[in-house]
Amino acid sequence: MTARVLSARTVDLVSLMKPNIMIMALLTGAGAIRLAPASMAISHELLVLLGIALIVGCANTLNMWLERDSDCLMARTKNRPLPTRRLDPVVALVFGGLLGALALPVLALAGIVPAALGLVALLLYVGVYTPMKQRTPWATWVGSVPGAMPALMGWTAATGRLDLGGLAVFAILFMWQVPHTHAIAIYRQRDYEAAGLKTLVGTRGIAVTRRAIAGWLVVQVALSIALYPLGVAGLPYLIAAALLGAMVLGQGFAGVRRGEAKWARQVFLTSIVYLPLLFGVMVLGGRPA
Repeated sequence: MTARVLSARTVDLVSLMKPNIMIMALLTGAGAIRLAPASMAISHELLVLLGIALIVGCANTLNMWLERDSDCLMARTKNRPLPTRRLDPVVALVFGGLLGALALPVLALAGIVPAALGLVALLLYVGVYTPMKQRTPWATWVGSVPGAMPALMGWTAATGRLDLGGLAVFAILFMWQVPHTHAIAIYRQRDYEAAGLKTLVGTRGIAVTRRAIAGWLVVQVALSIALYPLGVAGLPYLIAAALLGAMVLGQGFAGVRRGEAKWARQVFLTSIVYLPLLFGVMVLGGRPA
């Protein structure tokens, strides 16, 4: 195997792990560690983040392996390594299995609670969410649990327990995914229908989906503001959460009556900006004195 082929194969294996999703998982996991009311040695923190990276990489790789046929039907995914046959499905399956086999022992060294949460996230994402997408739009809610789990894993690795503060941070990340996913489904509706994926817009129509996006954005913003009275984050965070919340609510409600694909894409792009900003202020602002 030449160096060029080896490099291309490495790039394809990395892409199976969905690097963008992994980066977000690592940022939320690291942020939760710093936000938690407990100190952690840098070596322990790195171990936790390695475990999160491995479990997320495993889940994403196995998801791509399971969806390799339906990915061929969508413009957004048809150029992935498995649909284009740049990688053999067996190679992807073995790679995903190896990541999982490494992830759980690493997370166990970081703590029993984060290891258990990682296992739950993996089983939900691969075993429930992935096949459920072909059957019901309720898959969005199931998939939001593993999507928010890295933050809770980071928090529990620092504190050693599940508590209200960690669950509140988890809830924000969980709820953020619901309107975010509904928005994607509106402007990617043809792709999703071609692949046989069940979405809210596909089963209930765009009017219902628009109202759902606006309603769940209200819940998302309310949860973000709740961190202040819960004592998880301080006044700078409260101000930022209110301003960012006003931004997403204004945009969300602007399309309740007539929002179409362009509006939905704007909601999606705004959500991509909203979460890192909110989480960054949450961590940098620190806990209230």
